[in-house]
This record gives sequence, C-alpha cells and structure tokens, in this order.
Amino acid sequence: MTSRDSAPVGAPCWTHLWTSDVPGSREFYAGLFGWRAEPPNPEFGGYFMFTRDGVPVAGAMGGMPGAAADDRWQVFLATDDIERTVRDAAAGGADVAAPPMAVADLGVQAVLTDPTGAPVGAWQPGTFPGFTVLGEPGTPAWFELHTRDHGRAVTFYREAFRWETQAVGDTDDFRYTVMLDPGGGESLAGIFDARRVLAEGEPSGWSVYWTVADADAAVARVTSLGGSVAAPPEDTPYGRMATVADPAGAPFRLHQVRE
Repeated sequence: MTSRDSAPVGAPCWTHLWTSDVPGSREFYAGLFGWRAEPPNPEFGGYFMFTRDGVPVAGAMGGMPGAAADDRWQVFLATDDIERTVRDAAAGGADVAAPPMAVADLGVQAVLTDPTGAPVGAWQPGTFPGFTVLGEPGTPAWFELHTRDHGRAVTFYREAFRWETQAVGDTDDFRYTVMLDPGGGESLAGIFDARRVLAEGEPSGWSVYWTVADADAAVARVTSLGGSVAAPPEDTPYGRMATVADPAGAPFRLHQVRE
C-alpha cells in the first residue's frame, strides 16, 4: 500500500471514466470494488466521484451534447505548471484537445492527445490532489501506455511531463520503459511497445490496473455484474492479472499482488 498527500510531478494522479451508461456504471463499480458512487455534481456537468472508505479513488461522467462518451478510463498526470506542460506537449507533437481550464479551486486541467495517438490529461492540483491511496483492494495498482511508437512516446513523456525513465526490456519481444519517482526511484507508470498486441485499427491508449484481493473472484464478479472478460486471470512475474470490461465496454485491468 502507498499513501501520499500528492503525486510526484509527471505521475498518474487521477483517473476518470467517460461512460455512455451512468446508472449502470455506478452500480457495476460499486458492486465490483465496493465503491460508493457519490451524487452527481450539476455544477460540473453531472461529474461524480467514486469513493472508498470516504476517500476519492476515481471520477466519472456521462456524455455531453455534441460529445458522446467513448467508454474509456482516462488517466491524468500531475504537473506543477500546466501552461508549461501544454506548451511542451504541443511542441513535442501533441494535439491540445482541451486547453488549461480551472475547475473551481480544485485545480487546473487540460486534455491532450500524445503524438502516438493516446489521450492523456494533465492536472495541476489546487485543493484536490487526486487519489491518495494506491495498492489496496479497490484502489489503483498501475498505469500503462500501450503504444505503437514506443520510442516517440518515451521521448514525449520525458520532455512534456519531466519523466525520469528506465528501460526494463528492449527487445522486439518485450520493449518496456517505466517512469521513476524522482524522489525515490519507485516505478510509477509504464510505456509498453504494443505493436504486436494492439488489434488492427485499435489506437494507442492508457490502461488502468485496479488492485484486487483475488483476481479470479473479481473476474467472476465482473461477469455476474454484466461485464466481460478479454483475458482471464494469468500469473505473471508482477502478480496475477486479468483484462475485463464493464457492461458499457470500458476496458480495464485487475491486479492481484503476489503473496
């Protein structure tokens, strides 16, 4: 388990779901992770929080007029200067989908599409730091970019989000780079060369892994709640993992830590 007051600069600090089925998503994730779906906030277009033991773990909202929900989990990376981050991102080939915008006193957000085609958010915290607990059941476990252009992605996140990186695999069979916490060297996110696993036409994108106590039991719960299984539980060097989707089709991953 990791508890923190704020995320290191460049690290994933928040994630939210853009869903085409708000009522179904509220019920599904509450049933799967034991989250509480808080009341929607009309001031922020119906955005709402999922909380665990009273602590925010994720957000969600439905589509808007002229902008249908894409049923995806979106990852936000922390920045201490969002204007600079957006300038550097644009200079590095990113498209700015939504320029910096203050969200009350909570913080300032921007939405980008990185130069490999993956949507990613930037968040400069005000009163809201994002999630503060990781590695417990029902909280984030890991964040991973699946991209068709690994080298360009690594360069982009180094330059735009100030990542310190380390290659943990550099062969055609497994090419993977991690972001290191500048304060201690802990790995905080990964970039995976996914050319061989992304389906034809499937874009690059960020993936969220959620911690569970029992991956097999969690997968069974996913299906009983109307979700689907893309990859059943499998033992890996990093724990037991599975890839699933909620009833609206939003994909995510489950991670059971090895004992």
